[in-house]
Amino acid sequence: MTMIKCISPVNGEVYAERPAMPLELAKQAVAHARLAQKNWARRPVEERVKLVLAGVARLNEMVDEVVPELAWQMGRPVRYGGEFKGFNERSNYVASIAADALKPIIVEESDRFERRIEREPHGVVFVIAPWNYPYMTAINTVAPALMAGNTVIIKHASQTILVGERMVRAFIEAGVPADVFQNLFLDHDTTAALIAAKSFDFINFTGSVEGGRSIERAAAGTFTGLGLELGGKDPGYVMEDADLDAAVDTLMDGATYNSGQCCCGIERIYVHESLYDAFVEKSVAWVSNYKLGNPLDPETTLGPMANKRFAATVRQQVADAVSKGAKALIDPKLFPQDDGGAYLAPQVLVDVDHSMEFMREETFGPAVGIMKVKNDAEAIELMNDCQYGLTVSLWTNDADRASRIGRDLETGTVFMNRADYLDPALCWTGVKETGRGGSLSILGFHNLTRPKSYHLKKVTA
Repeated sequence: MTMIKCISPVNGEVYAERPAMPLELAKQAVAHARLAQKNWARRPVEERVKLVLAGVARLNEMVDEVVPELAWQMGRPVRYGGEFKGFNERSNYVASIAADALKPIIVEESDRFERRIEREPHGVVFVIAPWNYPYMTAINTVAPALMAGNTVIIKHASQTILVGERMVRAFIEAGVPADVFQNLFLDHDTTAALIAAKSFDFINFTGSVEGGRSIERAAAGTFTGLGLELGGKDPGYVMEDADLDAAVDTLMDGATYNSGQCCCGIERIYVHESLYDAFVEKSVAWVSNYKLGNPLDPETTLGPMANKRFAATVRQQVADAVSKGAKALIDPKLFPQDDGGAYLAPQVLVDVDHSMEFMREETFGPAVGIMKVKNDAEAIELMNDCQYGLTVSLWTNDADRASRIGRDLETGTVFMNRADYLDPALCWTGVKETGRGGSLSILGFHNLTRPKSYHLKKVTA
């Protein structure tokens, strides 16, 4: 029997393990979800929304268990209180727009014709969730999918193996029928076999580019709808009129929070030459104030990375950049807790350029490179010189300028004077190798449903 294991970054030991479900049992679970879907979809949307929000509330009641579990599984310090703020904000927002997002588009309603377009649930939605923000990324799809009348099967990454189990437990205890929302422990081969067999009507995957390619290969020829949020190398651009202190505070937090393990974390920063020296100096001071340590200690502000192999990637990229002329500005003596394994000190690099892997490939750790630029044109060229496109963070007091620059950027979201935030009223989407599709907002509901047209002629004459 294959066991799926979570190796805790806290101590390098097995924290939790579950047996992988055999293919035949997994098929039965999917069949139960399919049988339950029609009755679930027949319930009024208001009832579905109420039950989903009850599940969210029940999970909130488990905060004392959820927060330390996350620390043990993926290393986020307990002082930050888990993911409840974003989890609740996203759930509440999609609940507030569900009825409008799902209502029919009326073309004609007369004594002769009824013509309308209705939104119909896909059926069974498969959510493959990542470990870095395992609750918030999952709820992006789980909440609107259930509200729209789909049944949902969730599979979490092995690093956060307990998250899907706990989410489903909370929702079932709150009244969501057991077959409507299920958590399955699946290995890669079983997952691929289920997808290839067209077990699902829509699949949402958040993870690596290679993981996205594997999903696409497994789904080839099935015509299953896919939503893919993959890699990122999100840039910040600090213009000459920026609020310097605010830019440093937000961009450094965006680069290092959660040990840099954020889908839309800031990984490279371009600063106008007039502010460059001051920005670098303030950034080094900001990052140097972190306390690296055990995430279960309330005094810890920077925990370990989720796995020592992830930290190894960051160390390799930094070392390669330094060997090619980059300069590391954070004194390692400030972080004696860096053990060469999962516990990794943050780092700021200057004298970097785009010949270095560190400035082009996803790092996904608490390290950021800063480059000097002369003007908007140079910054735009550098920000677009990347295979990814999730978000960009522009720092200026001129909204028109930010909009003009944004139109030339190859990205899913343009931020001005903020970063590393997912606004549930806006579509969360990406371009290039960051993936395709979109979640949240009214468009998220549209992606989790399909249009059905009704053309009803009331008279035969």
